[in-house]
Amino acid sequence: MNIQGLDYNTQREKLLMSEYGREIQKMVDHAVGLPSKEERLKCAKTIIKMMLTKVPQIRSNAGYEQTLWDHLYLMSSGQLDIDWPYDVSGAEKIHSKPTPIPLPQNRIRLRHYGKLVEELLEKLKTMPEGSERDELARQTANQMKRDLLQWGHGSADDEKVADDIARLTDGVIQIDLGTFRFENVTALPVDEGRKGRRKK
Repeated sequence: MNIQGLDYNTQREKLLMSEYGREIQKMVDHAVGLPSKEERLKCAKTIIKMMLTKVPQIRSNAGYEQTLWDHLYLMSSGQLDIDWPYDVSGAEKIHSKPTPIPLPQNRIRLRHYGKLVEELLEKLKTMPEGSERDELARQTANQMKRDLLQWGHGSADDEKVADDIARLTDGVIQIDLGTFRFENVTALPVDEGRKGRRKK
């Protein structure tokens, strides 16, 4: 149904920074069109005060004035010609998207241990004997036991961890269960909200 005279947000120009609202955007557009630099700066300072009323929580951030002027620069699409009281050269970074983190491209063989434990086991194969390798082996073994407990993948006893670490390092790391002491690890508590509940 098309009712004449109604102005829908979906039909309007998209806001560059929606948190400040359309009225602030109109003020910015007005300031851009003012004839003198002095008038534009005076108007910009008033707009900054109005922006602060829209997001008063920003005061708790260090350097919030810089942020407000950066936002004003962005809302004007860089068209506001004034003597900026703050350096707004880095404002464009606010809208830049971070570089995506690439996902592992190779298959994880030991899903219950995860990719990082796999990498640790590979590192242990090539490390020279010594205290550094012993410490890494200790930490890796404890992490493996935590993983087994957490994911409930079969037995999580000491023998299972010792067997796995020996097998997965091609026999390079041999844990002597007579002298090796695992940390006291326990599984994290299961989230009660996840448990299926039967309807009565």
